[in-house]
Amino acid sequence: MTETAVSTWFGPDFAQLHPLLQDLHRHGGRLHGPVQIRMGRGIGGWIGRRLARKLGVPVDDHRTHTLEVTIHHADGQLHWDRRFDEAHRFPSTFRPSGQWPAGYWIEDTSVVALLLQVDVIDGGWYWRCIGAQRGSLRLPAWLLPRSNAYKRIEQGRYRFSVSFALPVLGVLLAYEGLLDADTTSAHQS
Repeated sequence: MTETAVSTWFGPDFAQLHPLLQDLHRHGGRLHGPVQIRMGRGIGGWIGRRLARKLGVPVDDHRTHTLEVTIHHADGQLHWDRRFDEAHRFPSTFRPSGQWPAGYWIEDTSVVALLLQVDVIDGGWYWRCIGAQRGSLRLPAWLLPRSNAYKRIEQGRYRFSVSFALPVLGVLLAYEGLLDADTTSAHQS
């Protein structure tokens, strides 16, 4: 079996992930499909649009967008390259720290590095933000927008969901979609 940063980080508990998520994180691949993007209202929407621009997420939330996610492993890290509408690019590099369940991933988006633990629920992968850092400045989770992000399998397809919210202001930015695997790029490393 091919070992990757993800399978090594989870150790024997890698088997708790849905088999399609295991395959994706052993071999990499490309997912694509329609997503809905939602911005908050009022001040929350203003903050959400600023956040969206920094992350490469389209700010037009009045139509369906396309999302392509290419996932691969290199140099002991997990790489995600998200592309919205074949134009807006949002790359991330995830570096493992420790091992599951107490360990976490450091997601570097070049804007900020998020410290993310993982909960496995019904075979799905649910991120839990425990902090962030920008350069040497470390921020505790309570100073950050609440995030809800996961990937899980629904009827053989990949459900991706990401949202950011602030108390009182509510949702800042959210995107979600049910993606298909591109079988022509399956089993890339």
